[in-house]
Amino acid sequence: MGYMISGTGLMTELGKYPLGRVIGGTVYPGLTLTAGTLWWILNSLNIPLSVETVCVFTAPIFSAFASWATYLLTKEVKGPGAGLTAAVLLAMVPSYISRSVAGSYDNEAVAIFALIFTFYLYIKTLNTGSLFYATLNSIAYFYMVCSWGGYTFIINLIPMHALLCIVTGRYSSRLYIAYAPLIVLGTLLAALVPVVGFNAVMTSEHFASFLVFILIHVVALVYYIKGILSPKMFKVAVALVVSGGLAVCFAMIAVLVAMVASSPTMGWSGRSLSLLDPTYASKYIPIIASVSEHQPPTWPSYFMDINVLAFLVPAGIIACFSPLSDASSFVILYIVTSVYFSGVMVRLMLVLAPAACILSGIALSQAFDVFTRSIKLQLPSLSIDSPVDAGDASSESVVPDDTVKTDKTEDTQKERTSKKSRSRKSSSESVEKPSSKSQIKKRLSVLPLETSIIAIVLLVLLGAFYVINSRLLVKAVLVHSVWAAAEAYSAPSIVLTSHSHDGLHVFDDFREAYAWLSHNTEVDDKVASWWDYGYQTTAMANRTVIVDNNTWNNTHIATVGTAMSSPEKAAWEIFHSLDVKYVLVVFGGLVGYPSDDINKFLWMVRIGGGVFPHIKEPDYLRDGQYRIDNMATPTMLNCLMYKLSYYRFVETDGKAFDRVRRTEIGKKHFKLTHFEEIAARSADPQKCYSDIAGSAI
Repeated sequence: MGYMISGTGLMTELGKYPLGRVIGGTVYPGLTLTAGTLWWILNSLNIPLSVETVCVFTAPIFSAFASWATYLLTKEVKGPGAGLTAAVLLAMVPSYISRSVAGSYDNEAVAIFALIFTFYLYIKTLNTGSLFYATLNSIAYFYMVCSWGGYTFIINLIPMHALLCIVTGRYSSRLYIAYAPLIVLGTLLAALVPVVGFNAVMTSEHFASFLVFILIHVVALVYYIKGILSPKMFKVAVALVVSGGLAVCFAMIAVLVAMVASSPTMGWSGRSLSLLDPTYASKYIPIIASVSEHQPPTWPSYFMDINVLAFLVPAGIIACFSPLSDASSFVILYIVTSVYFSGVMVRLMLVLAPAACILSGIALSQAFDVFTRSIKLQLPSLSIDSPVDAGDASSESVVPDDTVKTDKTEDTQKERTSKKSRSRKSSSESVEKPSSKSQIKKRLSVLPLETSIIAIVLLVLLGAFYVINSRLLVKAVLVHSVWAAAEAYSAPSIVLTSHSHDGLHVFDDFREAYAWLSHNTEVDDKVASWWDYGYQTTAMANRTVIVDNNTWNNTHIATVGTAMSSPEKAAWEIFHSLDVKYVLVVFGGLVGYPSDDINKFLWMVRIGGGVFPHIKEPDYLRDGQYRIDNMATPTMLNCLMYKLSYYRFVETDGKAFDRVRRTEIGKKHFKLTHFEEIAARSADPQKCYSDIAGSAI
């Protein structure tokens, strides 16, 4: 079925014709291995499910695992109450629902769980100093590397946190155990993944982790020397260690600079550079900028994807500062970086969603904790069972507490004659001091009874908005999440729907087009289309395509873009050289479908012009815009994409009015000399053309 074994591994013949595509070097294996393992386990338990069924339900299963991992992570930061709240929020945040609905068989379906679970194990190791959890953390990181290219976010965020702890004087042996094994074992395991390979040690995305790895060893050596040397010798040793450490760092930096200087992109991948410089992709790598998921989001998309969590996140950040721990500082760093990256690529809203849920869960949990404790400490019927807590809140009970302290102080003063009693006194004071501080803190955090009751009522009303549809401008959070899941994220992208006054309209044109190709073309026929439809054509029509959604070969995609941007005869020559028999074009000017190939045409020109200099974007522009009306340029009116899209378009309504561009087209009457329309319906956005000149040859 289009796969073969070559010297470089498993290859597919259905994509990237005539080159083919090496599966191992272009696909992350984590999702496939996960679904295959689930299928094997279920069949071993005598539960005979098909592979398709397992793939459909893989994402919902791992969404449950992701909520569980979110609970564990938040519990390590702020306790079980915050963990439960964060898990509930993640279960219904629209941003994560987009990749966790049934049938969403994509890398992120399992990668978000791997991301959260890796962070949990890092924090768990940081809190416990257990080498067992450090080893599990490396294995979880390996699973993340197998699943998604977003693993570079982990291997940069954790070094940033380790560096933050070192700079702020929070270094400890627990930090060393949490960080060092992850870098060593994680890098070795990551290099085993074919799609990563030696990139785990050769690309700039990983260099920060190695530099922090050297730095943390220098700091560990300094702390070790401090414990075994006298203060005078320690100063000398520190000077030597710092000098040696700086020399090693400078040597490493020199080696890295030499390696990076040989690369035109300074060792960074195109996607990483587009994250660091949001304008880089549009200037130099249009194939990355052409992907809709790589575009920056709009402000309404934040409310669409995380809803009211956007307003709770600042409160969660404030709660993490009281008190500030290693775990809470990591969460703060996580939210700051994810907010930035989500502002560059809308796809990375998936990374922001868990962070927003964690901080929102912390904020809500802390608020409930303060309000309920205030009510508990001020209502006599509730405070009978907890006299210690009641004593913290009332002024009458503070006096006896101070009296006890005074008595203890007098007793200790009488026993100062012996060293033993002095040691007892110092130890008792060290125990008493933090307890008194916590008592004072509790008393300060107690709110008036009326305020607490009103706040609880308001929070309950806010919770009611989760289950009751509101007629106000702001919809209920749960209702919004359900609506987003049902309307925006659950419908398959291959089936189009639209709502009007007379009900729901379903456009099943994509599947009909692929079915036509499957039943009316030969098995070895080659189909040319823009890369957006490559995977679907391969999977549903079982036909070989020239380009597909795996954009590893920019030159091949540029060739198709050049053909679409060229005049008909030149385009036929390009397609003929690629053995193309059919050309599939998506046009939505009649039904109002905005994501058609005319709207994508600017990327065909830019990608093609990036490789073939004779394609110049200004030749297609009029006053800086792509025009298809009577102001369009001759180059635009004569290119293949224009002709295939608007061929016989005037016969539909007599005016050739494009409902997407909202204008009449410029060139209405023309004929095709090298292509023949063989499959099109007046109400459909798809058109299929046969290379008649090529078939004649």
